[in-house]
Amino acid sequence: QVQLVESGGGLVQPGGSLRLSCATSGFTFSTNDMNWFRQAPGKERELVATITSSRGRIYADSVKGRFTISRDNAKNTVYLQMNSLKPEDTAVYYCNTKLRRDNYWGQGTQVTVSS
Repeated sequence: QVQLVESGGGLVQPGGSLRLSCATSGFTFSTNDMNWFRQAPGKERELVATITSSRGRIYADSVKGRFTISRDNAKNTVYLQMNSLKPEDTAVYYCNTKLRRDNYWGQGTQVTVSS
């Protein structure tokens, strides 16, 4: 029943902005920590940002100061606002949460930063 559906990816020029959304269902969203990961071809999947149930925020050094993670518990949705985008940000971005011992993932949304 757990579902995570990302949206908002696309092609953007360096320096541009994009806002990703992850709509969820099938679990108690408000009490669950949520994460954004990304994966580029040939590279390992990396944790980009985390937002806890109490709205604590953790960011990878590579995106700190440029990305902002937020959540709307009324909408069961987590967001990733990405500003000052760089070509190195190009990847498939995945929404993630861990429920008990199981990890749940969305289908991913492609972000391409290119001039």
